[in-house]
Amino acid sequence: MNTFTPGFWIAAGAAALAAYLIGSVSFAVIVSRIGAQDDVRNHGSGNAGMTNILRNYGKKMAALTAVGDFGKGVVAVALGRIIFLLLGVTAVDGGYIAGFFALLGHLFPLYFGFKGGKGVLTSLGVVLMLNWKVFLLLVVLLVPVVFIVKIVSLTVIIGYVLFPIFTVAVDHFTGRPFGFDLLFALLLSGLGAFMHRENIKRLLNGTEYRFGQDKNKQG
Repeated sequence: MNTFTPGFWIAAGAAALAAYLIGSVSFAVIVSRIGAQDDVRNHGSGNAGMTNILRNYGKKMAALTAVGDFGKGVVAVALGRIIFLLLGVTAVDGGYIAGFFALLGHLFPLYFGFKGGKGVLTSLGVVLMLNWKVFLLLVVLLVPVVFIVKIVSLTVIIGYVLFPIFTVAVDHFTGRPFGFDLLFALLLSGLGAFMHRENIKRLLNGTEYRFGQDKNKQG
């Protein structure tokens, strides 16, 4: 059976477009503009993400940003699956395509000059929908780590390294084929590491931001 039929490509294109548009809704920019009449990208690291919001505007605005960025990953995957089902394409999980393009939308948002965040929370929303067991493992392990090391970027990078490993392990023990899961995990982890390349340099130099430091330091 040929998986890549014309119907598949139509469904894939529709899911990709819808997910990219959803991902392009940058909650960090929206929250900072509404809540502070400002643009978070003008401060700190210049990153349109929850961590930079937290450093510059506090916990309430950071929480709103986190919910929005995480939620759009969840919504995009769900919508991608619905599109595939409506178009009668069942051989492939449309959530993988939607999840990837939602992440691209977050990184390069159409509505905000293609200058977005690094995609951590959106990625977690996508992972929850695609493989919730892997999501739970990552959260259970990484939440304590971030409070121990007090460096968000280091915790995130550890998560990117563990994501493909946990994916293979979980799929092996549950009897789930890990082809698409592993491919997506490697793709997401590679993209995530690339987006954190400056953080990696600062980690190696010992200059990366820690909790409690001056909010204007990079991170």
